[in-house]
Amino acid sequence: MRVPLSWLREYVEVPADAAPEDVLEALVSVGFEEEDVHGFGLQGPIVVGRVLSFEAEPQSNGKTIRWCQVDVGEGEPRGIVCGAGNFLEGDKVVVTLPGAVLPGPFPIAARKTYGHVSDGMIASAKELGLGQEHSGILRLGELGLDPEVGTDAIALLGLDDVAVEINVTPDRGYALSIRGVAREYSHATGAAFTDPGLREVDAPGTGFPLLIDDRAPIRGRVGASEFIARVVRGVDASAPTPPWMIARLALAGIRSLGVLIDITNYVMLELGNPIHGYDLDKLSGGITVRRAEPGEKLETLDGQVRTLHPEDLLITDESGPIGLAGVMGGGTTEMSDTTTNVLVEAAVFDPVSIARTARRHKLPSEASRRFERGVDPLVSVVAAQRVVDLMVQLAGGTADALGGALQPEHVIEGIELPAGFVQGLIGVDYTAVEVEDALRMIGCDVHEGADGWNVIPPSWRPDLTDKWTLAEEVARISGYDRIPSVLPTPPSGRGLTPAQQGRRRVSNALAAAGFVETPAFPFTTEEANDLHGSASGAHLPSIKLANPLDGQAPFLRRSLVPGLLQTAHRNLSRGLTDLALFEVGTTFVPEPGVVYGTESVPPLAVRPDAATLAALDASIPPQPRLVAVLLAGNVAPKQPGRAPEPAGLAEALDAVRIVAAAAGVTIDVAQGARAALHPGRTGVLSVAGTEVGYVGELLPAVAEASDLPGRVVVAELDLDLVLSIAGEKVVAASLSTYPAATQDVSLVVGADVPAAAVRGAVAEGAGELLESLRLVDDYRGQGVPEGSKSLTFALRFRAPDRTLTAAEATDAKLAGVAVAAERFGASIRD
Repeated sequence: MRVPLSWLREYVEVPADAAPEDVLEALVSVGFEEEDVHGFGLQGPIVVGRVLSFEAEPQSNGKTIRWCQVDVGEGEPRGIVCGAGNFLEGDKVVVTLPGAVLPGPFPIAARKTYGHVSDGMIASAKELGLGQEHSGILRLGELGLDPEVGTDAIALLGLDDVAVEINVTPDRGYALSIRGVAREYSHATGAAFTDPGLREVDAPGTGFPLLIDDRAPIRGRVGASEFIARVVRGVDASAPTPPWMIARLALAGIRSLGVLIDITNYVMLELGNPIHGYDLDKLSGGITVRRAEPGEKLETLDGQVRTLHPEDLLITDESGPIGLAGVMGGGTTEMSDTTTNVLVEAAVFDPVSIARTARRHKLPSEASRRFERGVDPLVSVVAAQRVVDLMVQLAGGTADALGGALQPEHVIEGIELPAGFVQGLIGVDYTAVEVEDALRMIGCDVHEGADGWNVIPPSWRPDLTDKWTLAEEVARISGYDRIPSVLPTPPSGRGLTPAQQGRRRVSNALAAAGFVETPAFPFTTEEANDLHGSASGAHLPSIKLANPLDGQAPFLRRSLVPGLLQTAHRNLSRGLTDLALFEVGTTFVPEPGVVYGTESVPPLAVRPDAATLAALDASIPPQPRLVAVLLAGNVAPKQPGRAPEPAGLAEALDAVRIVAAAAGVTIDVAQGARAALHPGRTGVLSVAGTEVGYVGELLPAVAEASDLPGRVVVAELDLDLVLSIAGEKVVAASLSTYPAATQDVSLVVGADVPAAAVRGAVAEGAGELLESLRLVDDYRGQGVPEGSKSLTFALRFRAPDRTLTAAEATDAKLAGVAVAAERFGASIRD
């Protein structure tokens, strides 16, 4: 919400010397977030001038310029070149003199152009920051102004004003108005506040047919609870909008669209109740508020023809739909330059209904933004009166007795606030007087009872629904700085689940090893899912989003690798060539033949029953958590006396071992194949005989498709599966104080026998004394029979209670060799 300070000062006493930062500081103290400060970015001298004469001079480029003599109150006129042709001799205009600065910034200086020295510039509304229209020079007479020549135009047009911008949370919709922000500034500073919602109003009038016919209420609440109609006749739609109103609207982020629309926007910003105006002569009969019928269509003000949903709340007349209630009006009854009679609508619509309609049609508007947060039901009649008064004052209209009002009695239920509840919840020893004063300050009626208070919230605070929200208000008004910082004591037996602890250990271990965690969006293409989401690269079903953020990536990922490739490409394009990345995240793996998703959304304000929750769970595909790593570039940079070490398959395997150690498992690697990985440089990862992932080097074509030069290695594991195999606890082995006995053995086996299988057989046979077993060499060549290979293992033995003898270590080694010989025909190499 952007709040012009001159407008704020009309309803609360902001000191004249208060800087925008001071106002923001006060609003932050009552719970708003500071966003920015906005101004017109102008610097004088910018003055009122009068065009004395001009000469039209055609140019060789086909353009005609005017060489003007302009009186700016200095005695002698200034010569100014102007390319616009919409002004006449005697017109008063805005002149930016040398030394001035326009928004951009665009400094003004005397300069030679088109054969003349232009001593300044005659400005348009767009150049002054008053809007996007650039049809020609701003003529002050068209704004109803006749100031003295030489007058400061910045102050005249309200361009010396500034606006502060705050972020308004969804539960505080009342602050989307000058009225609401002024009240909050009063709460923060104690400044006197004048409520513009307490203006005196005339009777709404009678005779105009109004009907609310909601046969399909949402959550049992009708779509419109209030509807006020007022009529203004004889308006001049071409009348100029006053400069002060244009300036305030511009600072608030709304461009001027003509006096009638400007007035409705101005009142919406001032009071927080959106207003809609209809050309009365284009209406057919009265107005009925109802739900849409199947197949109905409506052309909205943006020129789009929209197919309506049965939940959409409509404004209709005898011709059919003329507006999406609370969202956007229709094109057939909009106010225009020819409008002379206006029907003013001020209504209160159900927040849920408006929010759903705006999202369904992807049509957010300033009106829906306020209605979906809840508006003050007692201010609509005041807002209608305010619009009528301004149309009479600024557009020359006459208030008519024709009108109508549907205003049921508004009853607000009281909330019981027990004594001591606020103190116990917030942790501050508030006195009873402080509690009462804080609640009364925000507009509550507070009635003291035997054991607490009965509190009736104000009509503009629909978010105050229970004793907890009242306690929050007491804390906010009394000051958040009074709340002590106390670390809560967690109940015993609670904390992270074993699976969460396991995922955290894996993430911490990879980060400690130098990998950088880079979470990515879970959206990708179908081609990437097919390539990386299956071993063969064959097409597999994927979940496609109905409303994707990116139309080029509408599918939910089956693998984490595509996201790592995008991250690597982005970093490489910014000069980071040595990358070690990882991600722990969910993937989405639909089961064949199962249709996921749901056609209906349960009511938002009611907890779904068990059957509904079960149906929602069934509509979600399995979502296993995976961990994936990617390495590219060098793992060790070039240094004096040392060549760079490029990342390769060995480093990817090291990352796999880090995951295994953190999870408390032993991961075996066997030769494998995947569509995206290099043949012969791909490994299948398994734990206790169960496949859990893969490791390998990307095919050069796959890496090149992601604009990744050189060698790129990846690994991906099903972390949920790994942790489930590991069990709930990782048990650390006890440390022995006795020395180790080391042995080496070289085994000759067939070339097609996986080294991991031989290693497993040796480990199984060596027994409990074996502490470590590593493959240190894979030799094929002279001295080894053709079709065979020699695998050299380094073994380390240790006993927990004694020093092993060489014989014991040798016996354990030979027991392992015997198992390998039995299974794979292994023999000790001579």
